[in-house]
Amino acid sequence: MIAVEVTQGDSPVVLALPHTGTWLPKDVIARLTPRGQILADTDWHVERLYDGLLPGATTVRATFHRYMIDANRDPSGASLYPGQNTTGLVPLTDFDGAPLWTIPPDAAEIEARRVACHAPYHAALAAELERVRAKHGVAILYDCHSIRSEIPFLFEGRLPDFSIGTNDGTACSPQVEAAVTAICQRAEGFSMCLNGRFKGGWTTRHYGQPAQWLHAIQMELAQSTHLAQEAPPFAYHPVKAGRLRPHLRAILETLDTLAPTLRGRS
Repeated sequence: MIAVEVTQGDSPVVLALPHTGTWLPKDVIARLTPRGQILADTDWHVERLYDGLLPGATTVRATFHRYMIDANRDPSGASLYPGQNTTGLVPLTDFDGAPLWTIPPDAAEIEARRVACHAPYHAALAAELERVRAKHGVAILYDCHSIRSEIPFLFEGRLPDFSIGTNDGTACSPQVEAAVTAICQRAEGFSMCLNGRFKGGWTTRHYGQPAQWLHAIQMELAQSTHLAQEAPPFAYHPVKAGRLRPHLRAILETLDTLAPTLRGRS
């Protein structure tokens, strides 16, 4: 099993896809509950949504499922949202709070998974960001995510279509945050929020260092924007996706154009 797939590009934009992978070893699948084996918390079809929108973008994609280990969580196991319901480095429950495991992994197994999957993914991502920054003098990390629009265990009400996370403005320059926000605000028929329930995961918080010309922003898309239904079989809806993709293209193209103006600016 190769834990990470990398496609190198010439753009200053790097796309991270930590939650689209579905690979799990047979022994891990066997220990998941029947509900867990549905893999409901996958970022379904996000790689398809972004495919071809910015041909020069570099992509770094985890192939393993987040139930193996979550590539967007702090490897120390520290919570991203203290005091709120969330899932951990190796989640013990799904997004609805239901148990995932008949036999949960112990500390030694979690560490083995970190070494085999989490570490290689982030080594690849860090290497690509450094390559891109060396080439352009700046890099913009765009972390690609999706989630069901209604999950009472995690948040009240209905999630906006676009949830932008910049760790309250610390992970990227104001120009990056404003540019993405403006496009989402203008997207007719879509709702958005900035640093609401999702402020950016560990990836955004760890790599976002604007003073070092490395800007990071997370986009959490409500799955109602591109799935036929937010339930099995989680089918891609081409018409819905067709309405969404032009706005995603505008975001990536704007970041690509904006990046050279950020060189030497924090």
